[in-house]
This record gives sequence, C-alpha cells and structure tokens, in this order.
Amino acid sequence: MSTAAAPTRPGTRPGEVLADLLPASRVRDTALVLGGAALTGLAAQISLPVPGSPVPVTGQTFAALLVGTALGTRRGFLSLAVYALVGMAGVPWFAGGGSGTAAPSFGYILGMLLAATVVGALARRGADRSVLRTAGTMLLGEAIIYAIGVPYLALATGMSASAAIAAGLTPFLIGDALKAALAMGVLPTAWKFLNR
Repeated sequence: MSTAAAPTRPGTRPGEVLADLLPASRVRDTALVLGGAALTGLAAQISLPVPGSPVPVTGQTFAALLVGTALGTRRGFLSLAVYALVGMAGVPWFAGGGSGTAAPSFGYILGMLLAATVVGALARRGADRSVLRTAGTMLLGEAIIYAIGVPYLALATGMSASAAIAAGLTPFLIGDALKAALAMGVLPTAWKFLNR
C-alpha cells in the first residue's frame, strides 16, 4: 500500500494565493514585495485630475488591491508598506509624482496599506477564485481605502465631512466599479488558467 500523496493542482491547497505558485524562497518573496511596491508606484503615475477635488483618479488603488490579493496578507502588507515608506522618504511615486505626507490624499495610501492586507487575507480563503467573491473582495478593499482616505482628506484640508465625501468619494465610484470589474475578470481567469 502506497502512502505517497497524490499531486495537487495549483490553487487546491488551503491558504494558497497566486504568488505561492512560484517556487518558494526569500529571494522570491523579496522580489514580489519590491515588485508590488514598484507596480503600485507606476500605476500611481496614471493620474487624471478631478475637477473640484484635490484627489486624482489613478491606477494606484487597482494596483494596491491586486498586489494584496495576488501576494497574500504578509507580502501584500510589506509591499504597500515599502511603497508608503519610500514615498514618505521623498521618492516621487505617489499620484502625479508626489511624495511625503503633506498631500491631502495621503490618507488613501494608508487605506491602501490596510486594504491590501485585508484582501490578501481574504484571498488566502479563496476570495479571488470566483467572479462574485472577487467583486466582494475588491469592493471591501475599496471601502477600506475610502474609510481612511476621506476622513484624512477632511482633516488635511479642513473640509466638512459632506464636502470630503463629495470631493474624495463620489467622483470615484464609477471608476472603482470598473476597477472591481477588471479584477473580477483577471483574478478568477488566472486561477482557471493555472488549474488547467
């Protein structure tokens, strides 16, 4: 009687995220963390001003949520922490080439750090394997970003809560729905492709 375990397909081990499909090593983890930070910094350069708002539309939120989901809790957190710390130190890779903590939109970066951690934890539970679960995961991540970003915006600018919502939330809802839809297609499709 053989005790050899049957080989498992990618994505069938409990707690697995996309990054875990690469051969495990510290070099891999370091490269993934730094690559996730760089991807977020590059995506932040896709920046369109929003009339009446100090917060632009960027690819940054999508990248942060994708990094958290693909890398998992720990690596997602570390990746966004590197992104935030390097930007705080003066590297101009926040939205529109900004850096530091003085920008009224810095609260969104703090929100992305927490959101990447949460969506990474959900991805470890399989929340990126189906379209509906991915949609819920992305929407929760975006809600976390706004829950930190909008109050920070209000405090940094002296706006009232309603003005901060009007300037820092409402103009972005359609774009964020589109980003969630993109993630709904990308992540479950990646798992299906890898499971073939």
